[in-house]
Amino acid sequence: MTRPVTRPVTRPVVPVVLAVVGAAVLVVPVASLLVRVPWSDAVPVLSSPVARDALALSLLTSVTAAALSVVLGVPLGWLLSTGRGRVAAVGRAVVLLPIVLPPVVGGVALLAAFGRNAPVGRALDGVGVVLPFSAAGVVLAQLFVAMPFLVVTVEAAFREVDPRRTEAATTLGAGGWRVLARVTLPAVAPAVLAGAALAWARALGEFGATITFAGNLQGRTQTLPLAVYLGAQTDPGTALVMSALLVVVSLAVLVVLRGRWLPGVEPLRAPARARGRRTG
Repeated sequence: MTRPVTRPVTRPVVPVVLAVVGAAVLVVPVASLLVRVPWSDAVPVLSSPVARDALALSLLTSVTAAALSVVLGVPLGWLLSTGRGRVAAVGRAVVLLPIVLPPVVGGVALLAAFGRNAPVGRALDGVGVVLPFSAAGVVLAQLFVAMPFLVVTVEAAFREVDPRRTEAATTLGAGGWRVLARVTLPAVAPAVLAGAALAWARALGEFGATITFAGNLQGRTQTLPLAVYLGAQTDPGTALVMSALLVVVSLAVLVVLRGRWLPGVEPLRAPARARGRRTG
Protein backbone atom coordinates (compact mmCIF):
# COMPACT_ATOMS: atom_id res chain seq x y z
CA MET A 1 0.00 0.00 0.00
CA THR A 2 1.47 3.30 -1.10
CA ARG A 3 1.17 6.36 1.03
CA PRO A 4 -0.23 9.52 -0.55
CA VAL A 5 2.39 12.09 -1.46
CA THR A 6 2.10 15.13 0.77
CA ARG A 7 3.22 18.47 -0.56
CA PRO A 8 4.87 20.98 1.76
CA VAL A 9 2.62 23.84 2.79
CA THR A 10 3.58 27.10 1.13
CA ARG A 11 3.93 29.89 3.65
CA PRO A 12 2.90 33.38 2.53
CA VAL A 13 5.82 35.80 2.54
CA VAL A 14 4.22 38.71 4.42
CA PRO A 15 3.26 36.78 7.60
CA VAL A 16 6.71 35.17 7.65
CA VAL A 17 8.42 38.55 7.44
CA LEU A 18 6.20 39.97 10.18
CA ALA A 19 6.90 36.92 12.36
CA VAL A 20 10.65 37.37 11.89
CA VAL A 21 10.39 41.05 12.84
CA GLY A 22 8.31 40.14 15.89
CA ALA A 23 10.85 37.52 16.94
CA ALA A 24 13.66 40.03 16.48
CA VAL A 25 11.92 42.51 18.79
CA LEU A 26 11.91 39.83 21.50
CA VAL A 27 15.21 38.09 20.85
CA VAL A 28 17.62 40.88 19.87
CA PRO A 29 17.57 42.73 23.24
CA VAL A 30 18.18 39.54 25.22
CA ALA A 31 20.87 38.35 22.82
CA SER A 32 22.53 41.76 22.93
CA LEU A 33 22.55 41.65 26.72
CA LEU A 34 24.21 38.24 26.76
CA VAL A 35 26.80 39.33 24.18
CA ARG A 36 27.74 42.46 26.14
CA VAL A 37 28.12 40.71 29.50
CA PRO A 38 31.73 40.91 30.74
CA TRP A 39 31.91 37.19 31.48
CA SER A 40 35.48 37.46 32.77
CA ASP A 41 34.15 39.61 35.63
CA ALA A 42 31.18 37.36 36.39
CA VAL A 43 32.72 35.54 39.37
CA PRO A 44 34.02 38.70 41.11
CA VAL A 45 30.70 40.48 40.53
CA LEU A 46 28.56 37.62 41.82
CA SER A 47 30.83 37.19 44.85
CA SER A 48 30.65 40.86 45.83
CA PRO A 49 28.75 41.73 49.05
CA VAL A 50 25.95 43.48 47.14
CA ALA A 51 25.39 40.56 44.78
CA ARG A 52 25.66 37.96 47.55
CA ASP A 53 23.15 39.76 49.74
CA ALA A 54 20.76 40.35 46.84
CA LEU A 55 21.03 36.77 45.59
CA ALA A 56 20.55 35.27 49.06
CA LEU A 57 17.52 37.45 49.77
CA SER A 58 16.06 36.74 46.32
CA LEU A 59 16.36 32.99 46.80
CA LEU A 60 14.90 33.10 50.30
CA THR A 61 11.95 35.34 49.49
CA SER A 62 11.13 33.80 46.08
CA VAL A 63 11.12 30.24 47.47
CA THR A 64 8.94 31.39 50.37
CA ALA A 65 6.56 33.16 47.99
CA ALA A 66 6.39 30.07 45.76
CA ALA A 67 5.63 27.84 48.77
CA LEU A 68 2.88 30.20 49.94
CA SER A 69 1.54 30.29 46.38
CA VAL A 70 1.10 26.52 46.52
CA VAL A 71 -0.52 26.57 49.98
CA LEU A 72 -2.96 29.35 49.07
CA GLY A 73 -3.16 29.11 45.28
CA VAL A 74 -4.05 25.43 44.87
CA PRO A 75 -7.25 25.73 46.95
CA LEU A 76 -8.03 28.98 45.16
CA GLY A 77 -7.54 27.37 41.74
CA TRP A 78 -9.74 24.46 42.79
CA LEU A 79 -12.48 26.83 43.98
CA LEU A 80 -12.36 28.82 40.73
CA SER A 81 -12.57 25.62 38.69
CA THR A 82 -15.84 24.72 40.40
CA GLY A 83 -17.43 28.14 39.89
CA ARG A 84 -19.96 28.92 37.18
CA GLY A 85 -21.79 32.02 36.01
CA ARG A 86 -21.02 35.74 36.18
CA VAL A 87 -20.01 35.80 39.83
CA ALA A 88 -17.37 33.16 39.20
CA ALA A 89 -16.16 34.99 36.09
CA VAL A 90 -15.78 38.25 38.01
CA GLY A 91 -14.03 36.49 40.86
CA ARG A 92 -11.64 34.83 38.43
CA ALA A 93 -10.87 38.17 36.79
CA VAL A 94 -10.12 39.79 40.15
CA VAL A 95 -7.85 36.93 41.24
CA LEU A 96 -5.90 37.02 37.98
CA LEU A 97 -5.76 40.83 37.82
CA PRO A 98 -2.14 41.05 39.10
CA ILE A 99 -1.00 39.27 35.93
CA VAL A 100 -1.98 42.28 33.79
CA LEU A 101 -1.72 44.98 36.44
CA PRO A 102 1.46 47.11 36.34
CA PRO A 103 3.58 45.83 39.25
CA VAL A 104 4.15 49.35 40.59
CA VAL A 105 0.37 49.73 40.88
CA GLY A 106 0.36 46.49 42.84
CA GLY A 107 2.94 48.02 45.18
CA VAL A 108 0.76 51.08 45.70
CA ALA A 109 -2.22 48.80 46.38
CA LEU A 110 -0.18 46.89 48.96
CA LEU A 111 0.76 50.15 50.65
CA ALA A 112 -2.89 51.17 50.69
CA ALA A 113 -3.78 47.92 52.43
CA PHE A 114 -0.75 47.12 54.57
CA GLY A 115 1.02 50.47 55.00
CA ARG A 116 1.53 51.66 58.56
CA ASN A 117 -1.23 54.25 58.09
CA ALA A 118 -3.65 51.78 56.47
CA PRO A 119 -6.31 50.01 58.56
CA VAL A 120 -4.81 46.54 58.17
CA GLY A 121 -1.29 47.91 58.55
CA ARG A 122 -2.18 49.68 61.80
CA ALA A 123 -3.75 46.49 63.16
CA LEU A 124 -0.64 44.49 62.31
CA ASP A 125 1.60 47.21 63.74
CA GLY A 126 -0.31 46.91 67.00
CA VAL A 127 0.85 43.28 67.36
CA GLY A 128 4.40 44.05 66.27
CA VAL A 129 4.16 43.05 62.59
CA VAL A 130 5.49 45.65 60.14
CA LEU A 131 5.35 44.65 56.47
CA PRO A 132 6.50 47.74 54.50
CA PHE A 133 10.28 47.98 54.02
CA SER A 134 10.89 44.52 55.48
CA ALA A 135 11.80 41.08 54.15
CA ALA A 136 8.25 39.95 54.91
CA GLY A 137 7.04 42.81 52.74
CA VAL A 138 9.23 41.53 49.91
CA VAL A 139 7.59 38.10 50.21
CA LEU A 140 4.13 39.67 50.20
CA ALA A 141 4.90 41.74 47.10
CA GLN A 142 6.26 38.67 45.31
CA LEU A 143 3.27 36.59 46.39
CA PHE A 144 0.88 39.23 45.06
CA VAL A 145 2.34 39.14 41.55
CA ALA A 146 3.37 35.46 41.39
CA MET A 147 0.47 33.48 42.86
CA PRO A 148 -1.93 34.18 39.96
CA PHE A 149 0.43 32.28 37.63
CA LEU A 150 0.03 29.17 39.77
CA VAL A 151 -3.71 29.72 40.12
CA VAL A 152 -4.32 29.93 36.37
CA THR A 153 -2.19 26.82 35.82
CA VAL A 154 -3.85 24.61 38.42
CA GLU A 155 -7.35 25.88 37.63
CA ALA A 156 -6.97 24.62 34.06
CA ALA A 157 -5.70 21.29 35.40
CA PHE A 158 -8.63 20.94 37.81
CA ARG A 159 -11.03 21.52 34.91
CA GLU A 160 -9.38 18.72 32.92
CA VAL A 161 -9.77 16.09 35.64
CA ASP A 162 -12.08 13.35 34.36
CA PRO A 163 -15.34 13.74 36.36
CA ARG A 164 -15.93 10.00 36.05
CA ARG A 165 -13.00 9.35 38.39
CA THR A 166 -14.42 11.54 41.14
CA GLU A 167 -17.92 10.15 40.57
CA ALA A 168 -16.60 6.61 40.89
CA ALA A 169 -14.81 7.46 44.14
CA THR A 170 -17.98 9.08 45.49
CA THR A 171 -20.03 6.04 44.51
CA LEU A 172 -17.62 3.84 46.47
CA GLY A 173 -18.34 5.91 49.56
CA ALA A 174 -15.46 8.38 49.63
CA GLY A 175 -16.25 11.76 51.14
CA GLY A 176 -15.48 15.11 49.55
CA TRP A 177 -12.14 15.60 51.32
CA ARG A 178 -11.04 12.03 50.58
CA VAL A 179 -11.91 12.42 46.88
CA LEU A 180 -9.96 15.66 46.73
CA ALA A 181 -6.91 14.24 48.51
CA ARG A 182 -6.82 10.77 46.91
CA VAL A 183 -8.15 11.41 43.39
CA THR A 184 -8.16 15.06 42.35
CA LEU A 185 -4.90 16.36 43.82
CA PRO A 186 -2.74 13.47 42.51
CA ALA A 187 -4.22 14.09 39.05
CA VAL A 188 -3.20 17.75 39.08
CA ALA A 189 0.17 17.27 40.81
CA PRO A 190 2.22 17.90 37.62
CA ALA A 191 0.35 21.16 37.05
CA VAL A 192 0.97 22.17 40.67
CA LEU A 193 4.71 21.61 40.19
CA ALA A 194 4.69 23.56 36.93
CA GLY A 195 2.68 26.39 38.48
CA ALA A 196 4.99 26.50 41.48
CA ALA A 197 8.03 26.78 39.21
CA LEU A 198 6.38 29.57 37.21
CA ALA A 199 5.43 31.37 40.42
CA TRP A 200 9.00 31.02 41.69
CA ALA A 201 10.46 32.39 38.47
CA ARG A 202 8.02 35.32 38.54
CA ALA A 203 8.79 36.01 42.20
CA LEU A 204 12.52 35.87 41.52
CA GLY A 205 12.18 38.52 38.83
CA GLU A 206 9.69 40.77 40.64
CA PHE A 207 10.68 44.45 40.74
CA GLY A 208 7.92 47.07 40.64
CA ALA A 209 5.73 45.97 43.54
CA THR A 210 8.79 45.16 45.65
CA ILE A 211 10.54 48.51 45.30
CA THR A 212 7.27 50.38 45.86
CA PHE A 213 6.15 48.43 48.91
CA ALA A 214 9.42 47.20 50.46
CA GLY A 215 12.02 49.69 49.24
CA ASN A 216 15.56 48.99 48.08
CA LEU A 217 17.64 48.49 51.23
CA GLN A 218 20.79 46.39 50.80
CA GLY A 219 20.80 43.28 52.95
CA ARG A 220 17.20 43.85 53.99
CA THR A 221 14.89 44.31 50.99
CA GLN A 222 17.23 44.61 47.99
CA THR A 223 16.59 41.60 45.79
CA LEU A 224 18.54 40.77 42.63
CA PRO A 225 16.29 42.76 40.24
CA LEU A 226 16.56 45.79 42.54
CA ALA A 227 20.34 45.41 42.62
CA VAL A 228 20.28 45.32 38.80
CA TYR A 229 18.27 48.54 38.76
CA LEU A 230 20.74 50.26 41.07
CA GLY A 231 23.73 48.85 39.19
CA ALA A 232 22.38 50.09 35.86
CA GLN A 233 22.79 53.63 37.21
CA THR A 234 26.16 53.23 38.91
CA ASP A 235 27.93 50.16 37.45
CA PRO A 236 26.59 48.88 34.08
CA GLY A 237 28.97 45.91 34.04
CA THR A 238 27.63 44.62 37.33
CA ALA A 239 24.06 45.14 36.12
CA LEU A 240 24.80 43.15 32.96
CA VAL A 241 26.19 40.18 34.89
CA MET A 242 23.29 40.03 37.33
CA SER A 243 20.79 40.51 34.49
CA ALA A 244 22.36 37.61 32.61
CA LEU A 245 21.94 35.43 35.69
CA LEU A 246 18.23 36.25 35.85
CA VAL A 247 17.84 35.65 32.10
CA VAL A 248 19.48 32.22 32.27
CA VAL A 249 17.42 31.10 35.28
CA SER A 250 14.13 32.34 33.83
CA LEU A 251 14.82 30.85 30.39
CA ALA A 252 15.72 27.50 31.93
CA VAL A 253 12.45 27.38 33.85
CA LEU A 254 10.37 28.25 30.79
CA VAL A 255 12.13 25.76 28.52
CA VAL A 256 11.78 22.91 30.98
CA LEU A 257 8.10 23.67 31.61
CA ARG A 258 6.96 24.71 28.16
CA GLY A 259 4.95 21.51 27.69
CA ARG A 260 3.15 22.17 30.96
CA TRP A 261 2.01 25.77 30.58
CA LEU A 262 1.43 25.85 26.80
CA PRO A 263 -1.42 23.47 25.90
CA GLY A 264 -0.58 21.20 22.98
CA VAL A 265 3.14 21.96 23.03
CA GLU A 266 5.41 18.96 23.40
CA PRO A 267 7.83 19.16 26.35
CA LEU A 268 11.47 19.64 25.46
CA ARG A 269 12.37 16.04 26.24
CA ALA A 270 9.26 14.02 25.57
CA PRO A 271 9.63 10.25 25.95
CA ALA A 272 10.52 8.55 22.68
CA ARG A 273 7.53 6.23 23.09
CA ALA A 274 5.15 9.21 23.27
CA ARG A 275 6.76 10.82 20.22
CA GLY A 276 6.38 7.56 18.34
CA ARG A 277 2.66 7.43 19.09
CA ARG A 278 2.19 10.93 17.71
CA THR A 279 4.16 10.36 14.56
CA GLY A 280 3.23 6.74 13.94
